[in-house]
Amino acid sequence: MTGRINVSGEEPTLERLHYANVAPTAYRAMLALETFVRNCGLDRTLLELLKVRASQLNGCAYCLDMHCKDARAAGESQSRLDMLAAWREAPCYSPRERAALAWTEALTQLGPHGVPEPVYEAAKELFTAPELVNLSMAIITINGWNRLAIAFRSPEPGSYVVG
Repeated sequence: MTGRINVSGEEPTLERLHYANVAPTAYRAMLALETFVRNCGLDRTLLELLKVRASQLNGCAYCLDMHCKDARAAGESQSRLDMLAAWREAPCYSPRERAALAWTEALTQLGPHGVPEPVYEAAKELFTAPELVNLSMAIITINGWNRLAIAFRSPEPGSYVVG
């Protein structure tokens, strides 16, 4: 793996450890959760939007690269991806997508007061109870991947190839 240069101009930062090799059982458990999320019945483009938004909030470059590429491969427009960080002001997201994005932000930035009631109520109106649990599992999963990639500086941002 090649090094990355920090904006501060410091020496390249290399991968700290390869977590899949160090803890293969834990890695397989994460993959099983990811497989569940992919097959849970939620729309693929919605799932990719959530993954991109959580990765933006967490600052995970590798996951942003991966999920923007996957979203485009699933038919998502570049324009909607470009506006995702400002989704509240952008008119191109459906009410269901807006509820899912608010839910994503609330779960990703979970504070001492939990998920605000209006966010829960909006999500509950547009998603069935099983869908809301599946949506939560998708958010939990991407947050886990973000934390692994950031903590261990792996994989190399920009290296992801769709498929």
